[in-house]
Amino acid sequence: MLDLRQLRYFVAVAETEHVGQAAERLHISQSPLSRQIAQLEKNLGLTLFERSQQRIRLTRDGQVFLAESRALLRHADRLENLGRRLGRGEEGGLCIGYVADAIHTGILPGALRALHDTNPDVHIALYNLVPNAQFEGLRQRSLDIALVHEPPSADDPDLLAAPLFQDPLLLVLPARHPLAAKAEIAPGDLDGQAWIAIENAQDPAWRDTFIAACAAAGFTPDIRLDAAEPLTALGLVASGLGLAFVQKSMAGATTEEVEVRELPWHDGCVRLWAAWHRVDLRPVVTSFRATVLRTSGAE
Repeated sequence: MLDLRQLRYFVAVAETEHVGQAAERLHISQSPLSRQIAQLEKNLGLTLFERSQQRIRLTRDGQVFLAESRALLRHADRLENLGRRLGRGEEGGLCIGYVADAIHTGILPGALRALHDTNPDVHIALYNLVPNAQFEGLRQRSLDIALVHEPPSADDPDLLAAPLFQDPLLLVLPARHPLAAKAEIAPGDLDGQAWIAIENAQDPAWRDTFIAACAAAGFTPDIRLDAAEPLTALGLVASGLGLAFVQKSMAGATTEEVEVRELPWHDGCVRLWAAWHRVDLRPVVTSFRATVLRTSGAE
């Protein structure tokens, strides 16, 4: 059986690649830390680290084990949090998984505000997780509801989902760009233009997906920069470094240096779904799910 303490030790060493620094972080001495890591490797029959006199480095198997260890520890922390709240006689509060778009579209803040108005004492824990981690959290009951870009499979035996929101993608371009003076922008006008692409950490093939969507719309972008999120892209557009697509919900964050245009021929959008376990165990979860659906107009 896995020892959670050993897993925490392993994660600390893996993240620092230095036993001494990891020991400092954990507030223990180096010798017992090294022994615990060696014991973990022995129990697993697995070499987690490559060791030399200069440094310690994860093996390929160690890298896989690190990702799963982090996921397990996150789940353990959420489960402990839930247990403590139940032990205090609370309803258990709410553990909510979400993606960033659930925040700036207003769906999650609106639902939380409505919940606070009716039940201000409910404890809320928010977890920004990729969809697969959220779905696993729902199955293991460490999450009560998940707000994601895509729903679980329609034949999933445990989970249900409902669409919440579609956020159209708008073209943003520098206010002094030649295209900003055109009354209508056609697909051919965007062909070969310098472009700022917004990364999608949840889709390993996000760049290919973006280029394919542009090609389907009738143009090929010349991607010059990658932005980690929409606000960064807006700042780069304002600096005259290229064009971008951003969600309509973000249009209010633009400045006078940025022109925002709707493209009638472009139907791209960011979708948001709510997912939950099909078996309700607590009334507060049922109530909050109804609030989320009502806030988004999805009921």
